[in-house]
Amino acid sequence: MYTVKMERECACFKKSEYKSEKTFDNQQDAQNYTNILIEFMTEDFCTTHLFFSQKVSDNEFLIRVVENPNKSGGGSCGTGIGSEDSSSCSTGSCGCD
Repeated sequence: MYTVKMERECACFKKSEYKSEKTFDNQQDAQNYTNILIEFMTEDFCTTHLFFSQKVSDNEFLIRVVENPNKSGGGSCGTGIGSEDSSSCSTGSCGCD
């Protein structure tokens, strides 16, 4: 079994239909799902976070969540684009668990 896990769940992820952990029978399906999910989140979620994958073991992929250093307008995850926000992933105040 191959597992894809979210490192942390931002508010936008929590509102989506996606689960924080999903298992697959083969590595190719897990890797494809990871790439598709990252592309979706990058294009359709807030601009507060960036998402990328990391293979953490032979059978586990982790979707990493980091604060976007290039976000414009101070948009906050889950509160709408353009609102001023001093949130930070490092302090846990960005909407991630």
